[in-house]
Amino acid sequence: MTEYIAKQPDSNGDIAFTDAENNVWELLITRQLRIIQNRACKEFLAGLDHIKFPLNYIPQLEEINTKLTVTGWQMVPVTGTINVSKFFKLLSERKFPAATFIRTIEDLDYLTQPDIFHEYFGHAPMLTNQIYANFLQWYGHFAQQLTTTQQNILSRLFWYTIEFGLLQTEQGNRIFGGGILSSYKETIYALAEQNVIYAPYILSDILVTEYNYDQIQTKYFVLSDLKDLYNIGQQNDLIDIIAKIQSNKQKGFITC
Repeated sequence: MTEYIAKQPDSNGDIAFTDAENNVWELLITRQLRIIQNRACKEFLAGLDHIKFPLNYIPQLEEINTKLTVTGWQMVPVTGTINVSKFFKLLSERKFPAATFIRTIEDLDYLTQPDIFHEYFGHAPMLTNQIYANFLQWYGHFAQQLTTTQQNILSRLFWYTIEFGLLQTEQGNRIFGGGILSSYKETIYALAEQNVIYAPYILSDILVTEYNYDQIQTKYFVLSDLKDLYNIGQQNDLIDIIAKIQSNKQKGFITC
């Protein structure tokens, strides 16, 4: 696996990407645009249409942020994986961290850390949706109230919604999670693999379900409506639920 080094923006906030890097973007985005039809949810497709990513070069942050003003969000450059405290603070300020490097052609299908294609293509379209955008800000605010152990429990909510969430529609299950929609293999796998478990969206189940970041998922939670995300933020006993899960884990009742 290639070792990636973040690229530094210049004084105008722009990043100088090479022809090879722009070519990788073109390969990735044209491939994904072909397969997300009838797989991505309509909210993602609407966001994609609103942003209108260029096909032959990696857009600069300002090009993306101009489109995200519709929900008051912006993407901000980060040099790599950031600590959770900074991550939650950024989300609470309606800022989404975006890596400043893109994978090489040798790593086209798998990375150990998110790159700019994952951040832009996987997450920016949904950031144009008000429910999704508000949920992310709430998540950042809420997470800052918790202990480190409790934040680890809460991370499963982010994983199984923002990264790997499915949405139930009249046309069948559709994808809204950015971790799926930025992955060629998982976009196909998530809706077509016979061995996948599709679980109903039950918050207490999500919060005790472990995940593996380095392999395709075997289980997805399916929301009946994006408004389910909004309803989480209205659940006054969420801290109590997380504290109970933490207590049960410490007592050995669960192994999450």
